[in-house]
Order: sequence, then C-alpha cells, then structure tokens
Amino acid sequence: MLALFFQEKLALIFARISTFIGAKLNKMKKIFSIIVFITVFVSCDQKSKVKKAVEEIPLEIKVDRFDKLFFETEPKNLSQLKKQFPFFFPPGNNDSIWLEKMQNPLWRELYAEVQKKYSNFEPTKKELNTVLKHIKYYFPESKTPKVITVISEMDYNNKIIYTDSLMIISLEMYLGKNHKFYQFPNYLKQNFEQRQIIPDLVSSFSIQKITPISDNNLLSQMIYYGKQLYLKDLLIPEYTDADKIGYTPEQNIWCEENEGYMWRYFLENQLLYSDDQKLGNRFINPAPFSKFYLEIDNESPGRVGTWIGWQIVRSYMNNNDVPLEKMLKMNAKELFEKSKYKPKKNDE
Repeated sequence: MLALFFQEKLALIFARISTFIGAKLNKMKKIFSIIVFITVFVSCDQKSKVKKAVEEIPLEIKVDRFDKLFFETEPKNLSQLKKQFPFFFPPGNNDSIWLEKMQNPLWRELYAEVQKKYSNFEPTKKELNTVLKHIKYYFPESKTPKVITVISEMDYNNKIIYTDSLMIISLEMYLGKNHKFYQFPNYLKQNFEQRQIIPDLVSSFSIQKITPISDNNLLSQMIYYGKQLYLKDLLIPEYTDADKIGYTPEQNIWCEENEGYMWRYFLENQLLYSDDQKLGNRFINPAPFSKFYLEIDNESPGRVGTWIGWQIVRSYMNNNDVPLEKMLKMNAKELFEKSKYKPKKNDE
C-alpha cells in the first residue's frame, strides 16, 4: 500500500512538472512567434518604403535599337549610321566589312529571329527602367546610361556591357534556350532566356561597384560573387533566387537542401583558404555540375561555391549595420569572420 501511495505521489509530481514545463514552452513559443512577427513586419515595412521611394524617382530611359538600324540601313546611308554610332565602327576597318555583314544571309537570318522575338521591346524596356531606378536609389551618384541593343558575335561572356555612360545588350543571346542557332552546352543555354536580361545587367553593373578579387583563394571568389548576388537581392527584389543566380528552381532547391553538407565538405577539406586554381572550375565558374568528386556530383548544379558565398554575404548584412558600399569594398576574410554564417541543417 505504501509503495502504491508513493507511486501515485510521484506520478502527480511528474504531471505537475510536465504541465509547468509545457506552459513555459508554450510561453516561449508565443514570445518567439511575436519576435518573428515583429521582424517580418519591420522587414516588410522597410521593403514597402524602398519600393515607394524607387517608384517616385523621375527616370525614363530611351532605348536605341541599333540592331534594327544597322540591318535596315541602305548601304548608301552607312556613313550617316557611322556618325551616329562611331563607337561601333572602329577606325581602320574598310566599309566593305560592314556592307558585307548587312547583306550576309546568315546575319540577316539572325536579325529576322531577333526581330521576331523583340519586335515589341516595351516590356523589357519597362523592366530596364525599373532596375535603373533601383540603381539610382542605392547609388544616387550613378549616371543613367544610354541603352543600345545590338546583334553581336554570340559572346556568352559579354551578353551585356555596362559602363558609366553606356549599356549594350546583345539580343542574339536571349532568343530562348532551345533556339536552333545555339550550339552551346545546356548549362549555358539555360540562361539564354529573355528573363535573364535584367539579372545579367546587374552582374555587369556590379563589376564597377565591387572591389576586385585580391586573393586567389576559394573564399575570396565565393564572397566576390556572393556580393554580386546580394546586389541582385536589392536591385531586382521581385526576381526569384533561381533567376538571380541563373539556376532552374530545382537546382536552387538542391542547394538549399544540401547547404550543410556542402559547407562541411569545404571545412573538412580545408578549401576556404586554399589557392588551388582548380577550385574555381570546381565550384565557382559555370559548369554542368560542381565537382566534389562524390556520388552527388551529377545531382549538383555548377557554381555552388557562388551560392554559398551569397548566403555568407546575406548573413553578414543581417548581422551587421554597415553601409552597402562599405560591404562591397570589404575584404573577404573580414566579412566572413563577422558574418556569423551558419548553414541550415540538412534536416530543416
């Protein structure tokens, strides 16, 4: 009987302790929920203020369709076109070069395909106007460049050139990944889409604003391109993360789900401060997949080091009250050490 009495007392005590702990946990959950709500509310409020301020910036761009002018100009009027756009006609080249290009069947077929895709350039012009307003908001001293569309040599490394006064967009590089003219590997072609014009524009613009890589180690490369992608967070906030980095949605999800594994691999193999020149091709440069030399390689997208660098820069900006331009000039090692970066666990 006595043993039964103590068993009942202990059960009662444990029940009360469980109730007490449960109440405390519920209270903590409520407090946490309130904190999250306040954080989200403040973040949304800040975003709406930025959006309103951007919309109020008085800016309206003009787009010169040099691609149309060049192929629709009569040969006898070439000299007038050269006066209007002298930077497209380097001295020393005979006019016969340009006249042959104007009339070459292959070039004219490419021109026809570009016009088929971009006969109405207004939707893209509207997006260009919006991103240039964002640039003006975050970089008030920046000049609004003259925007010119061209048909060039299919140089996928220079699809858009952005300088202080000029933006040149090679429209032949945005005809759609399945276009018959593209003889490129799929991992490159997936970004030959119209939706990539604006992200590519920001990539080109960022070269002017981000301090060049001074060290050749992997971390410096990760942070450099992470800064570039963070600029896309600010300048094209309506775009998905996948479009910002040029991934498919599935590739971006793969990175999110394997963030912890990738980070552990970098740490365990002491890659962050390694100067091994092969690391750029393995984890930074465009490629069909990243090279961990593991079974997961074929499942991974290329440039996962760039994706991790992006998360480090995001973490830094979330945990430090620092002006944007100062961050863009900051040393990679200092930024990383102050970022408090922690990858998401793989089971989250």
